[in-house]
Amino acid sequence: MKLTFWGVRGSIPTPGKQTVRYGGNTPCLELRLDDDRLIILDAGTGIRSFGDYLINNGESVKAHLFISHPHWDHIQGFPFFKPAFIPGNELTIVGTDRPEKSLSEIISEQMNRIYFPVQLHDLKAKIKFIPIREEGEMKVYDALVKMIYVNHPGFALGYRIDYKGKSLVYISDNEPFDKAYAGSMSNFESKVKEKFLTASGDPNQRIFDFCRGADVLIHDTTYTPEEYIDRVGWGHSDYLFALRLAAEANVRRLYLFHHEQNHSDDKVDDILKKCKKEIRSRGYKFECEAAVENTTIVI
Repeated sequence: MKLTFWGVRGSIPTPGKQTVRYGGNTPCLELRLDDDRLIILDAGTGIRSFGDYLINNGESVKAHLFISHPHWDHIQGFPFFKPAFIPGNELTIVGTDRPEKSLSEIISEQMNRIYFPVQLHDLKAKIKFIPIREEGEMKVYDALVKMIYVNHPGFALGYRIDYKGKSLVYISDNEPFDKAYAGSMSNFESKVKEKFLTASGDPNQRIFDFCRGADVLIHDTTYTPEEYIDRVGWGHSDYLFALRLAAEANVRRLYLFHHEQNHSDDKVDDILKKCKKEIRSRGYKFECEAAVENTTIVI
């Protein structure tokens, strides 16, 4: 598999000289299977550049687009994804829906004529929606995609893609679950909280098990430990939890992801340096890098 990062920033796009090395676009990943079939992870602002790249290459598009959750930074690039405007292209959009709102309504609502000049029904590509209502798995081409609810406001999903003996886990937004704080987490879905609360032992074990043995883990490292103290309940991790998760799950490579909007390139450099120091001091065995926009890795 070949993976390209098109957006690695969290919460809001951050263009400017302070973010030029790691990138300022919000989450979007391109995953190519060995036969070049396409899976897209999230539709943040990074998907605009990815769409331009596809158009400039004259490539027709038939892809599955997996949305981790419909917060703005994960869907706001979709109305600017040019392949969706072209007849003959096909997109299968997978993500959670709500009892009061379908997946198609969630995606189309940001294109309401009040907010955007083009509506979803104006797009010329063939678009199919597959709503996810439970944890599970589905076959996509020759890959197996598994889904798990993670600890983030709303129904947020982590995805695991297994293909020809290799595995990628993508968990963009996730906070370590602490039972002591569960009662005060009013913005979190009760169904998801119940999954963590009923787990025996460490409630985060279900996430550790989901990531077990992955070749690549891309995980939320929005905060430093010092920042996280004042942001408990916001749905994001500090980098120490991501390191622990990678160690507990025995993954091969960890990519720090969803860089905080106020973290400059130098700050991300510093976080990565501290992570590598922690890995050495704790005797962890996995590799660790910070996700960089417009870079490609082979899995």
